[in-house]
Amino acid sequence: MTAGAIYDELDGRAAQVADQVIQWRHHLHRHPELSNRESNTAALIADHLRSLNLDEVRTGIAGHGIVGVLRGGMHGDRTIALRADIDALPVPDLCGADFASKVVDNDYPGGPFPVSHACGHDCHTAMLMGAASVLTDMRDRLPGTVLFVFQPAEEGPPVDEKGGAKQMIDEGALDDPSPTMAFGFHVTPYPKGYIGYRIGNQFGASCLAKITITGQQVHGSTPWMGVDPMPAAGAVITGIGQLYRQVSAFDPFTVSIGHVQDVGRFNIIGQTVTLWGTIRCAVEADMGDIQKRLDTLAAHSAQAYNCTATVEYLQDVPAVQNTEEWINAALPTFQRVAGADKVTPTIPTLGYDDVSEFVNKYGGLYVTLGVQDSEIDPKTGMPVPIPGGRGMAMNHNPHFYADDGPLVTGVRLHAHVAHDHLTGLLAPK
Repeated sequence: MTAGAIYDELDGRAAQVADQVIQWRHHLHRHPELSNRESNTAALIADHLRSLNLDEVRTGIAGHGIVGVLRGGMHGDRTIALRADIDALPVPDLCGADFASKVVDNDYPGGPFPVSHACGHDCHTAMLMGAASVLTDMRDRLPGTVLFVFQPAEEGPPVDEKGGAKQMIDEGALDDPSPTMAFGFHVTPYPKGYIGYRIGNQFGASCLAKITITGQQVHGSTPWMGVDPMPAAGAVITGIGQLYRQVSAFDPFTVSIGHVQDVGRFNIIGQTVTLWGTIRCAVEADMGDIQKRLDTLAAHSAQAYNCTATVEYLQDVPAVQNTEEWINAALPTFQRVAGADKVTPTIPTLGYDDVSEFVNKYGGLYVTLGVQDSEIDPKTGMPVPIPGGRGMAMNHNPHFYADDGPLVTGVRLHAHVAHDHLTGLLAPK
């Protein structure tokens, strides 16, 4: 069979599973689960993979992670890991679809939380399930091995729990056989069906920052008899806004405080205030310097109010690095799947994705797939809403949505990349 005929068959089989992929996506969207709580999601995935009679279905990895192993019928020494993340976010669902989530998790640490797939992981999961169907049907023509990696806790587990990509690696989930390429992609507000890529950082480096400011608890009517940590917390938050003046303006980064936690009540000045935030860096080497500057800011700002401050850095995630060699090797595949006019460099982002753990360890690529009613502005190269469409909403926004149409493109993308890598067409020269 010629290469062209194989690609036609991959595309035909992807079309055959398209409706099922959409059904899975709608089900997952209605029933989202937060990081390290993805039990029902994992059960759905495992049941499907078992129905395909894969060589192995490994479950219970790093919590609710799953790896399906498909060994091709032709000899080959390459192994590709196709990865999808499966967890949802503590965000309300305002996407407007009739399958919008109404789930509330009352037991999650810090909750109760509304839960939704406002980042698109429902799409990622459904597309990889579809790709597993397509590639299994063609196993006799595949040289090498495909690992279908369904990863929990990409959004970060609760701080006192382990999880995510690094934990899957630490537990040896991908040791046998070890991948020669890791691949995945993330849905974004780019135009529907567009494949986006960057040479260098596709996503930035990240860490979680926990700043604990300690004073002395006292009644709210007598603040002079204690030490109020709240003004010190305000000074730290304000001072963070000036950190950018201490780092090169040509190295983008951000420090954002997303949650302020106090222990007390309206008429009690509490003992501590805890600030929870995130640091993002476009240049990974800047992370240590920014952490030191935040340490200094927190300690000295707190001291000015007779308080103390400690800073902890948790859940370090390295940047997603796409090398030029891997991109050049993959561009013909991307253009075949989407069309040359729909493969485009993307704008920089300080978003993060712990798929970097897989890509950094095994080599490979992570790219994006457009799913919204947008078009590329020829002057800026940035996506803008199309007239009469649903508009644009960024990932993690309660209004984030994904059109069902591009899902079959995602199935095809997984399948073509897997075929091309296993046959040696997609690999650095």
